[in-house]
Amino acid sequence: MPFIAATAAIDLPYKATQQDVKKQAHELFSANFPQTDRLIFAFDNTEIITRNFCKPLSYYTEPNTFEQRNNEYLQTTLTYSVQAIEDCIVKAGVKKEDITDILFVSTTGLATPSVDALIINKMRLNPHINRTPIWGLGCGGGVSGMAKANMAAIANPDAVVLLVAVELCSLTLIKSDYSKSNFIGSSLFSDGIAACIIKGDNYTQTNQKVDYVASSSKLYYDSLDVMGWDFSDTGFKVLFSKDIPTFIRDNVYHDITEFLARQNLQLSDIKNFIFHPGGKKVLDAYTDALAVEGDFLNKTRAVMNDNGNMSSATVLYVLERFMSEGFEDGYGLMMAMGPGFSSEMVLLQLNKN
Repeated sequence: MPFIAATAAIDLPYKATQQDVKKQAHELFSANFPQTDRLIFAFDNTEIITRNFCKPLSYYTEPNTFEQRNNEYLQTTLTYSVQAIEDCIVKAGVKKEDITDILFVSTTGLATPSVDALIINKMRLNPHINRTPIWGLGCGGGVSGMAKANMAAIANPDAVVLLVAVELCSLTLIKSDYSKSNFIGSSLFSDGIAACIIKGDNYTQTNQKVDYVASSSKLYYDSLDVMGWDFSDTGFKVLFSKDIPTFIRDNVYHDITEFLARQNLQLSDIKNFIFHPGGKKVLDAYTDALAVEGDFLNKTRAVMNDNGNMSSATVLYVLERFMSEGFEDGYGLMMAMGPGFSSEMVLLQLNKN
């Protein structure tokens, strides 16, 4: 089976404390959003300490258009994607000429040609690389991208697959949107850029082994309004339901155990939980639903504390932390929920050589 050879995650240049973001959000919303004073406590209940941003906080108070924000998305995405890829190539012990496939995951900006084409041009990668842009999967995109990258490596044992996830959620902020969803979103979402390299069977693993085993996707019927975007003249208007934690409590245990049963495994066989942290309430819902002993989401929680919710890229930051700080030998489960409403899972086998 294919394996994950390396990961890289970017610390963007404008980290901000949650308290500074809270203060600015209060200033932006209080004049036009009557519930500001009642809901401002949401910033304190996220467990987020710092947020990963691509621009200084002052940028988000300035007048700008959707076109300007999208242009910033393209410029920032290209600069830091290249940085993440170059770091990942070194860690994986490959040359850029070795890359056979590129998958680019995002939901927070628009580009045609897609961003993978911009990366290929900028880095002068092989022009015959197989390209797969993946748009619209939101927070689930990182896990789905990982599954699809491994499918490409299964199809070609000589493959060196590059997976890049970029979410610049802060650039989607519409200052004139005084909805509750936008206010709560401003307490959670931030920016992240991560890259992974997956190799096919004809490559030899060194150091630690992180093998792909299986994957699963599920779209829940009649849940299209749980999470997503509305598109307007001013940009991407965030939509998400307060019922997401309840949805997770009601579904996630059954979905995970059913998926594991197909691999002749049980929940107790999972030693490493590589979950996307949608927020404190989402992590609490996972904890309640799965009832696993110990702080099994400690690395997931730490990534959220340090960065905020970076949508699809976040789970790759969690994976990078497992690979850099260490993991327990055995199975690992990557999981994220996304628009649709949907769930994505990837089963891994992790071993230290």
